[in-house]
Amino acid sequence: MSGTSDVRLTLYAQELVREQEISARVNAPKGLSLWGLFQHRRMTRRALLSLTGDQLRDIGLSYEQARCEGLKPFWRE
Repeated sequence: MSGTSDVRLTLYAQELVREQEISARVNAPKGLSLWGLFQHRRMTRRALLSLTGDQLRDIGLSYEQARCEGLKPFWRE
């Protein structure tokens, strides 16, 4: 393999890692506008606040963690 190909593979691998990091930060459906993302956050955070203790245990969150995330404003990540 030539040096150019090695560099290209390294850059491509870094690109894939960056895309995975971005998708991990934004857990929303693809193709949403900014306002769509805000609406998605608002709805999911409101739903999180309505979960029971058993449901929170099922997803591995404490009441305090759910409350902290659920009370964040929709414009904050």
